[in-house]
Amino acid sequence: MSKTYDYVGTLFDNDETNPNKVTVAFTMANKVMEDGHSAALILMVDAVKLGLPGKVETIDIGAPFMPVKKLQEAFLEKGGEILVCGACMAHNDISKDDIDSRFTTIEGDDVVRLIMAAQGSLQVS
Repeated sequence: MSKTYDYVGTLFDNDETNPNKVTVAFTMANKVMEDGHSAALILMVDAVKLGLPGKVETIDIGAPFMPVKKLQEAFLEKGGEILVCGACMAHNDISKDDIDSRFTTIEGDDVVRLIMAAQGSLQVS
């Protein structure tokens, strides 16, 4: 992957392991987009399960945060990209055909290049 982003967020948890961290990761990614920056959110380790269609629909930790489904849709509508770690998918028995077609699968070397090229990053683990 040769594309770069101003901001790269990496998320390691999912709705079952820590919905608070999922919500914060999507909230921060949206804030970056609202400020006019390009952004990508990388789903790694357990977070790859969020790449399954409909998986974020029930995540709502309450005020002052928006439900993750709304955050995800707003992020994508603003041009944000959701990237999913291929090795992490394989480890979790998830195939490329299983993930949301709007998301892109990447590999470990892509993760390193994206983070190193970004102006800012946030790891939510």
